[in-house]
Amino acid sequence: MSAIEIKDLHVNIGDKPIVKGLSLTINQGEVHAIMGPNGTGKSTLSKAIAGHPDYTITSGDVLIDGVSILDKEPDERARAGLFLAFQYPSEIPGVTIANFLRAALQARLGEGEEIDASGYYKQLYAEMDALKIDRKFTSRAVNDGFSGGEKKRCEILQMAMLKPKFALMDETDSGLDIDALRIVSEGVNHLRGPNLGILLITHYQRLLNYIVPDYVHVMYDGRIVKSGDKSLALELEAKGYDWVKKELAAV
Repeated sequence: MSAIEIKDLHVNIGDKPIVKGLSLTINQGEVHAIMGPNGTGKSTLSKAIAGHPDYTITSGDVLIDGVSILDKEPDERARAGLFLAFQYPSEIPGVTIANFLRAALQARLGEGEEIDASGYYKQLYAEMDALKIDRKFTSRAVNDGFSGGEKKRCEILQMAMLKPKFALMDETDSGLDIDALRIVSEGVNHLRGPNLGILLITHYQRLLNYIVPDYVHVMYDGRIVKSGDKSLALELEAKGYDWVKKELAAV
């Protein structure tokens, strides 16, 4: 079984420390949720792991199957099995979803290898049917003029086609109404299984009503300060984060 290991990770933005010694192991088949107040480093964590150039890892390590990925470029990290679903996905006018996904899959092949077009479209349409996405969707430019829900469904389709080992989902519920949240969550649950480890980053427990995590972690001041199961998320929803801060202050 594959695992991604985050070991005593420290991350800066410029000279400012944001993530301050975070450790976490996620195995394939597990869903971990990270919750916490604004500004505690949740999104910084996901972007740093994915290799965003604005985030500097000053110490610690991230390993996939025991091999460090920190010396790899973002595309190499993706080929190693990592996928980042953005809080605010970028628009790519002029590039259709079908062509975008085909290029992403082609980039994973060796030199001289070519994607079989008929096989590609067979796989694409099968995944779209399973996710209940209209096939006309693929002729639209990536995220151009999309609603929040459409952008997130587009990312789930990318996950379905790319088949990563680990998905970092940065506030997938951001900007979604209840109906869109339900539809997107159904897509994530469809992909959930023994070959995918998921890290869900969210402020709110409501997402976890639809995607029930195996583990819940509270992140505060750049660290994981509390872990538990789904009941911890319910406690946070009922009490907020002040009680966690008070516990930390008392230590």
